[in-house]
Parts: sequence; structure tokens; C-alpha cells
Amino acid sequence: MRSVEAANDLPDRFGAMLVKELRQNMRRASFVYPFLGIQVLAIVALIIEFQTDSTYSYEKYTGMLNVAMLVQSGWFWIGVTLVCAVIMPLGGLVLMGQELEEGNHELLLLTKLNRWRVVRGKFFTLWGLCVLTFISLLPYVIVRYNVGAIEFVREIACSLTVIGLSAMMCAGAIGASSFKGLLARIGVMILFTGSMALGGGIPLAASANVGRPDGCGVFYHINAVAVVICFTLLGLALARSRLRLVIHAYEVKPSYMVIGLLVFTPFVIGMATAMTAGWAGFVGLIGMALVGIYADATPKAPAWVKPPAPNMPGAGAPPPPMPGAAG
Repeated sequence: MRSVEAANDLPDRFGAMLVKELRQNMRRASFVYPFLGIQVLAIVALIIEFQTDSTYSYEKYTGMLNVAMLVQSGWFWIGVTLVCAVIMPLGGLVLMGQELEEGNHELLLLTKLNRWRVVRGKFFTLWGLCVLTFISLLPYVIVRYNVGAIEFVREIACSLTVIGLSAMMCAGAIGASSFKGLLARIGVMILFTGSMALGGGIPLAASANVGRPDGCGVFYHINAVAVVICFTLLGLALARSRLRLVIHAYEVKPSYMVIGLLVFTPFVIGMATAMTAGWAGFVGLIGMALVGIYADATPKAPAWVKPPAPNMPGAGAPPPPMPGAAG
């Protein structure tokens, strides 16, 4: 018979890193207090909206990652965004430090875990807690829909905006947490946020009126999904680059390469958007995401190359005869 602890434990398919981070983060104050606080904020926001009898326009520019639409949708969505897409993701600024400063990453990389698995485990845990907090607010969304002048399509767009912003901010916070010192982490986070706002705003603004007269058509949403994928991968690539144990003399420091990508990504995306007349800025976004993935590939020798002989005294000499053996 299995014990109660084994029956309630997470399955092995979740991965060792994800299970470890879930066990730690579910007990942290950075999750518990925002989770409880956002329930109070949601109730207060609903009371304010019902007292003011606010009505909103849903005719134009209803789409994912439209921050202006999100702000204009009332105090409820403003509070949800601040907690789920800003406050809780910023709690990730301490995640990588506990591995790097204590040397735990060296022990983790000696196991079957690679750098991507370590970073992905932390990301899915932090982002999953943000999504879990957001899901707990769905009853309030239903109340707003049944009581006020709330449109279903706009609520879906606001929900996808919060989830997408949360994913990018979680990845950026994890990447920034791999640097030593509070000022360095804040500086990297500001750089990531600025690159995300500029690099994401260019294709979204250009494609807002493409293919649809009232804005936010198919190409807009393709660009929006590409923005989330690109900057989520760039944030994780930055964290992954800091886990390199060995850097060869002929290599550029991996973290410098990813920081350079954050600087030049808006220019590349802007060029791709201009060359496609505002339609396909997602080409530049996907291209920069792929560059971020493969920019820090560890050089590996082919399988047919034999390892060098150990450089030790007497490594190639025959073993000495055993005592008492015949001449």
C-alpha cells in the first residue's frame, strides 16, 4: 500500500525542478499575500465600478496585449494587471540568486537536468502561480458580465493580455535575478521592460488597422502571440546564459550576447515591420527568439572524436608487477 504522502505527491512527469520550485514557492509570502490581497482588491474594484455606473466602448481595438484597452476597462482589470502581471512576477527577482550564490546550480547540472530544464522549472512555477491567482478571479469576471455592461469578447481579450504580460514579466524577472546585486537586477529588468515595450509596441501599433477597418484583426493577434513568445524566450535565454559553468577563451560571455539582443531586438523588429508594410512584424520577433535560443549553444565535439588521453605521470606505462610474481 502506498503511503498518504506518496499518494498526494506530484507525478514524476512534472519534472524534478518544477516539483522543487512548486514546493518552495507555494509557501512563500510573495505568493500567499498577493493571492489574498487581490481578492480584497477585486471586491473593492467591483464596488467602485458599480457605484460609478461605468460603461465602456467595445467597438474598436479589442485585442490581446492592447494595454490602452486594458486600462480603459475599469478598476477591476487595472488591479488584476498590477498584481498578476507586475507584483507577483517581480517576486522572481530572487529565484536564480538562490541557485547561483550558494552554488546549487553546479550540483543541479551534474544531474540529468540541463540549463533549459532548470530555467523552465522556475518559469512554469512562477507563471503558473500567477495564472492560478488569475483563475481565482474568474467568479468576479462572471459577476461583472452578468451585472454590468460587459462584453464577453473584451473580457477574453483582457484575460489574454494579463496572461501574456505575466509570462513576459516572469521570464524577464527570472533573467534579471541571475545577476548579482540589487542595482544590477533592477537595471537588467528596466532594460528588458523597455525592450519589450518598444519591440512589442512597434508591430502591434503597425498591424492594428491591417486587414480590418475597426482594428485588431488576424495579423494583429499573430503579432501579439509572437511578442509573448519572443520576449518570454529572451528572458529565459538570459537566465540560461548565466548558468554556464565553463566559458572558452574564444567565446563572448553569453550573458553579454543576450543583453545585446535585448538592445537590438526593437531595431530588428522595426525593420521587419517596415519591410512588410506593418503586416508581418512577427517575422522579426520569431527570428530574434530563435537567435536567443541558439546564441548560447555549448560547443560539443562530434561523436566520432575520441577524448584525449589523461595528462598524468605514467598514464601510458604498464602497471608495476605484483610483489612475489615470477620474473
